[in-house]
Amino acid sequence: MTSQTIHIAIDERGVARLSLTRPEKHNALSAEMIDALTEAASDLRRDPGVRVVVLAGEGASFCAGGDLGWMRAQFDATRAGRIIEARRLAMMFKALNELPKPLIARVHGNAFGGGVGILSVCDMVIAAATARFGLTEVRLGIIPATISPYVIARIGEVKARPLFLSGKVIDAWQAHAADLLSRVVPEEALDEAIEAEIRHFLAASPQAAARAKALVRSLGMPISDELIDHVITQLADTWETEEAKEGVTAFFERREPSWR
Repeated sequence: MTSQTIHIAIDERGVARLSLTRPEKHNALSAEMIDALTEAASDLRRDPGVRVVVLAGEGASFCAGGDLGWMRAQFDATRAGRIIEARRLAMMFKALNELPKPLIARVHGNAFGGGVGILSVCDMVIAAATARFGLTEVRLGIIPATISPYVIARIGEVKARPLFLSGKVIDAWQAHAADLLSRVVPEEALDEAIEAEIRHFLAASPQAAARAKALVRSLGMPISDELIDHVITQLADTWETEEAKEGVTAFFERREPSWR
């Protein structure tokens, strides 16, 4: 697989480092990156030599959410076009969520919107104490629809409500209290903490770990094709509202939306 948006390196132990490589864009999710991550999840799933996957971002941020160009294209697209793009994103999250290998998120800098969605499909999330998090979509007049099944599966409805409804940005300790994060460590200790967890996962039988992950998923919140269709429709409906038009326009014009 060739892509300028991600990079995969696999060491002799079978630990795959899956890196988001758009540092100049704070690893925002473009159409190319979405496709590359979906393909990477498929490749890593099929590789019997891969035991553990660490997902990280290069540069100053983990993932700042949707790419501005990609967002602008959604604003100008037809309803059918928006549904196609929302499904592209949904299939990426589904592929990562169903990866039959331990998936660890290494989080630093900002994780907003789709970045929170990515860490929500990981089995363990270790974040630097300096990291910040936010489901900021409502500040643009839209909703975190495509990622919502995975975020709610991770933190539950009660803890999701204030984050979904306000769009506020929270620090790492608040994100840990909300169950978005497994551990918070000083930024300089991030790699050491990741390595410690890798050793635990490598001690497990690969096939048993895969079966255990599938078992846990089967007993948790079901994320069916019907649910994915539902949230995609919700997003398409929201993009057609006047507030979405105002919020996204205000964002690109670098001004406050009318409701503020």
